[in-house]
Amino acid sequence: MMDIVRIVLAVFLPPVAAYMQVGVTQHFWINIVLTILGGLPGMIHALWLVVSKKTA
Repeated sequence: MMDIVRIVLAVFLPPVAAYMQVGVTQHFWINIVLTILGGLPGMIHALWLVVSKKTA
């Protein structure tokens, strides 16, 4: 169930999904930058974090 929530968040709020998955790490900050540069790169990165089950 939590994975579904993270996937939905990765589509609509990528930094929140990244934060929930890895906390405040370099991946979170990379996601912030990618989301600012363009929504799609941030979304792809967040989905990758959630699907690959990266953890802090």
